[in-house]
Amino acid sequence: MISARFFYTKTKPMLLETLKQIYAGKLTDLRKEIELYKDEKTIFQTREGISNSGGNLALHLVGNLNQYFGVILGGADYVRNRDAEFALKDVPRATLLKQIDDTIAMLDSTLSKVDPLVLEQDYPTLFNGETHTTEWVLVWLIAHFGYHLGQVNYHRRLLEGALV
Repeated sequence: MISARFFYTKTKPMLLETLKQIYAGKLTDLRKEIELYKDEKTIFQTREGISNSGGNLALHLVGNLNQYFGVILGGADYVRNRDAEFALKDVPRATLLKQIDDTIAMLDSTLSKVDPLVLEQDYPTLFNGETHTTEWVLVWLIAHFGYHLGQVNYHRRLLEGALV
């Protein structure tokens, strides 16, 4: 019979490595989406019925991860301005790509330092007004990221006429 301690010590570090890989992959996908916009001006455009541009969603995702990983788990001095994530316009593509690259590096560094025991503990702050384990929050953030990544993809294809 495998002891619970054996299971815990083997699976939680694996989960942290899996999270690093998934987040790096999703951020790389976001980077590709921003690169695929043919016209840089389109990145921050909206149309009727579209409230958020691909650029604003990218800023939101970067801000979100820097806050919930960098600041709360890693102690970074990043200062998030959530309102600006949705209000800024015409941020240069190169700036967005650098922010995405910096976020990939921050996530790798932060998750490399997280003690696996932290995953079972309550996340250090309330999350959406509730208490959850750190593991729950980190997994939930992947779903949130995937949702917005799909919106960026759809935004790009819709505004550039690539939907058929």
